[in-house]
Amino acid sequence: MSAPVRVLVCDDQVLIRTGLSTIIDAQPDLAVAGECGDGRTAVELAGRLRPDVVVMDVRMPVLDGIEATRLLAGAGVEHPVKVLVVTTFNLDEYVYEALRAGASGFLLKDAPPDRLLHGIRTVALGSALLDPEVTRRLVGRYAARIRPAGGDARHVPLTPRELEVLRLIADGLSNSEIAAALVISHETVKTFVSRILTKLDLRDRVQAVVYAYRHGLVT
Repeated sequence: MSAPVRVLVCDDQVLIRTGLSTIIDAQPDLAVAGECGDGRTAVELAGRLRPDVVVMDVRMPVLDGIEATRLLAGAGVEHPVKVLVVTTFNLDEYVYEALRAGASGFLLKDAPPDRLLHGIRTVALGSALLDPEVTRRLVGRYAARIRPAGGDARHVPLTPRELEVLRLIADGLSNSEIAAALVISHETVKTFVSRILTKLDLRDRVQAVVYAYRHGLVT
């Protein structure tokens, strides 16, 4: 049997933190490596405990979840840790900033337990977690603000088909949904996604969404 996925839970509300930990520890393939109530402690504990995934709240004392995420998973971090951000929907702008800081995905705090567990497992495997509905509303709402002046799709080094796939990723579609929309196989979609990430030097689908909006590929 493989070792369980070790999770660090960081939330300043004790009841939520305890609830998350209880749900996680009840799973045979997951284990809580530690708990904390602020971002600074999360960074310190992650460095000492080396969890597989950090479940991170956004607004916390001492150091907020965005800055903690940047220190754990941002550009230039030598040993990045996978971070799954949890938030309430009215904090969607903060979630966008957390994704830019290096988070591998996000969930809403009112998501059912099975979605939380799925999210942790997905992120632990190296995939990004994007809720399609939230992605559309989150990134779309801030598209005008995050798109730099002079963004031009003509300078993006992708083929027309790869651009098409990237736009669908940015719209929050899963691989299966993209396959259905373009009438191609699931494996072909995976190949396109891999090529896109490699060509654009992106880590995952989360970064691909941000890239698409910042370069004016979607509206």
